[in-house]
Amino acid sequence: MINQDEKIKREFISPEIGNGILILNTVLTFMYFYVITFAFPVGNKILFGILIFGEVFHVYQALVYMYTIKKMNYEFPRNMTYGPSVDVFVTVAGEPLDIVSNTVKAAQKMDYTNFKVYVLNDGFVAKKNNWHEIESMAYDLGVGVITRKNPGWAKAGNINNALMQTKGEFIVIFDADHVPHDDFLKKLVPYLVDPKVGFVQSPQFYKNYAKNYITLSSWAQQELFFGPLCKGRNGFNAVPMCGTNMIIRRSALSSVGGMNTSITEDFVTSMYMHQKGWKSIYIPEVLAEGLAPEDFLSYYKQQFRWARGSLDVVFSNNVFFQKGLTWRQKLQYFSAVSFYFSGIIVIIDALIPLAFLFFGIVPIITSTMQLAAIFIPYIFVTLYILEKTSNFSFSFRALAFSMSGFMIHVAALFSSITGQKVEFSITPKKQQSGNFVYLVIPHIFYIVLALVGIIFAFMREGLSASFITNTIWVFLNVSVFIPFIYASIPSAMKQESIKKILANEYS
Repeated sequence: MINQDEKIKREFISPEIGNGILILNTVLTFMYFYVITFAFPVGNKILFGILIFGEVFHVYQALVYMYTIKKMNYEFPRNMTYGPSVDVFVTVAGEPLDIVSNTVKAAQKMDYTNFKVYVLNDGFVAKKNNWHEIESMAYDLGVGVITRKNPGWAKAGNINNALMQTKGEFIVIFDADHVPHDDFLKKLVPYLVDPKVGFVQSPQFYKNYAKNYITLSSWAQQELFFGPLCKGRNGFNAVPMCGTNMIIRRSALSSVGGMNTSITEDFVTSMYMHQKGWKSIYIPEVLAEGLAPEDFLSYYKQQFRWARGSLDVVFSNNVFFQKGLTWRQKLQYFSAVSFYFSGIIVIIDALIPLAFLFFGIVPIITSTMQLAAIFIPYIFVTLYILEKTSNFSFSFRALAFSMSGFMIHVAALFSSITGQKVEFSITPKKQQSGNFVYLVIPHIFYIVLALVGIIFAFMREGLSASFITNTIWVFLNVSVFIPFIYASIPSAMKQESIKKILANEYS
């Protein structure tokens, strides 16, 4: 019998889905958009324009997702006897000694003969007090240690510095907390027998998913990406690097000048490697296990860094103008970063019903039943596809955290457009204590505003069709925000808060 841990590691590895349901959803998506846009009388023109802008984004997301996951199971050439030299880089920048030691010891035990382990110690340039201890630990364990003395470019600079001092044909990168399984190299190296393969990526799995509500929700967000999306991108040669748990051909990395020095060095480097014609492969099997952020502030900062770095691909790296990328690759890279535009759309979807509650204006004039008749089939099939392609692991928590991060996304979007400098920061590996409710003040304010608006609208017109429709819409928004608000309070960082969830979901 598969235990809870093994079930969670496997459940996001998505199965195939039939073309019939994808075609049905495509038809329903276009029907829904057509009806919303053309079938109903227009109410307030400005509000209608804002609504359609948001719906265009929703339709785009649905269509690209279905296009990406139309086929997810691919076979790639491999040779199990292939045994080139491999340098294993464990990147360190002040993480706790015990965490780094666990990763290094696991790396040493990998079932492979021709490899060397190096600790890339960036503690000195990062001004971390334990850089001497990291050096001593590496010496005691008998692995190489490269302590950088010239600062610059954070993790990318650390890796590029080590590239000049090592010579293995391939490079494996592990973040300090990502502990590899014994068979990591045995499983991934065989795919590199194809000389055109530039890198092979495996999932980032959070072994501390059961630590508290925040770690569980963080992993829930990752499941869709490391399940159907990465598997589907195999078919477009558009799998991105994900920073850790990957093996890279040195010559491929050299062809693009080493790791790119942007905030999301991995994502941009993979784009440039694809531009040069290198192939990528995603292997959907958990072969290393890391740590999710254990407190809300750390989660918040991590998400901002990811959002800002991804958006720079559009505003700084101009993905659509990168020569050498196919249009399918451009579409996949843009779809990956366009998720972070969704903050604007969430705000639109949250404000439109408030416009009715306070001012009595609506974007379209229709009855609740008419709107439900076209919306319910469309959303039902869409959610079914999300569940089916994620092996029914897609949870309400994942949806709640993704949508409720709208302020993070908007802040990152503004930061990227204005070109503000953002320092690369390592996600803390130990839980930080505190009450972080101040980070969800916009969500709390929305709930208060919604309740006042409902009372105001009811006093104005009673139980009209528009009142019922917009009240339901508001309550859906509120239900999405509540898990995010809960995550910001200290009790969410206690393990007891998720015991019941795990018992219900994985019994």
